[in-house]
Amino acid sequence: AKLGLPAKITAKVNSLVDPEIISLLYDASNAGVKIDLIVRGICCLVPGVHGFSENIRVISIVGQLLEHSRIFIFENNSNPLYYMGSADWMPRNLDRRVELVFPVEDEDIKKRVQEVITVSFKDTVNARQQLSTGVYKSVDKRGKHKTNCQKFFSKLALKAQKQAMKKTYASTVGTPIVPVEVKKEDSEQ
Repeated sequence: AKLGLPAKITAKVNSLVDPEIISLLYDASNAGVKIDLIVRGICCLVPGVHGFSENIRVISIVGQLLEHSRIFIFENNSNPLYYMGSADWMPRNLDRRVELVFPVEDEDIKKRVQEVITVSFKDTVNARQQLSTGVYKSVDKRGKHKTNCQKFFSKLALKAQKQAMKKTYASTVGTPIVPVEVKKEDSEQ
């Protein structure tokens, strides 16, 4: 970002309270990095403060489902690196637990992860944007399609399940059933 190249950080976590990560996000914002965060629960970072965190946007999505996704995307000169993991950005998770964060290398999975982020930021039903005052307000819905990301992904999962079941059924249709012969001495044991 300091060199004028595109840079962005996108994360989806349940909590953001770790002071070191918050400080690094502020530093990145001040360097010109655009930061988009989906933090479901507690968020100690203050977004949108001019000259401090003006490049940071935080939304919270609280719907019918309790999500446990941890997604991290780091874009450096339009070359995004995708990661997923188990850790929230909290001292207890980062300092006192064994957590896992791993790179996503498969291109199809990267596309699905990006879809989760894209659709989540389009949520107009359950999303609330955190203001610099700490207050959360409904996202601006004017001119936007009504989107509930949890319902969207639930429908997508059900559709995939039905397709998988059809494929499994289709692969067994026409398969001959071969009777198994049981010898008399085997059946008496």
